[in-house]
Amino acid sequence: MATKKMVNSSRGRPSKDVDLIKSVEKLVIRIDHLVELFEEASKHVAEVEGAEIKVQELSKRLDDLLEQNKSIAKGLILLEKYVRGKTRLDAGPETSKLSEYGSF
Repeated sequence: MATKKMVNSSRGRPSKDVDLIKSVEKLVIRIDHLVELFEEASKHVAEVEGAEIKVQELSKRLDDLLEQNKSIAKGLILLEKYVRGKTRLDAGPETSKLSEYGSF
């Protein structure tokens, strides 16, 4: 009787071993897919971080350009005031001469 049980249990065991091996193979495949997913996610995170750094650099450059433009604008305004002041001083006596000839 004991030998029959051993024979029956040994007959059923290989099929259980095969099922276990198949399950482990499926698990390995799923873990491989999960690892690939994590690798893709890490690449995407690195790309996003790189893009953020580039945006920050561009933002700093634009701020610098804005400050330069403000300085240039102030300089142009001062230059315009200087030129207008000079032309008024220079044009003062000439306008009086023009008024003399203006009454034809």
